[in-house]
Amino acid sequence: MASVVGLLEERELAERERVEVLRAEADRILGELSEAETRWQEWVIARQRVDEVLSPASAAAPSEPEPVGHADVRERDREAAAGTQPDSVP
Repeated sequence: MASVVGLLEERELAERERVEVLRAEADRILGELSEAETRWQEWVIARQRVDEVLSPASAAAPSEPEPVGHADVRERDREAAAGTQPDSVP
């Protein structure tokens, strides 16, 4: 007859193995989610850029682009990805 401690150890081992399997699956899913979110945001930005280029305001008054620093470009890209617009844009 198996001891109570032995039975508990068997169950503990089985549950630990289950946790490890689930943790590995969760890591894989989180990685896929991160990649999917990145691709989604790239499509959002692409659509916003096309909307910007095709908007009547941009076609009516072509102008020279303002020089911007790298930080300004990164901030605008983050705002575009978040679906917001900077305060300085009319």
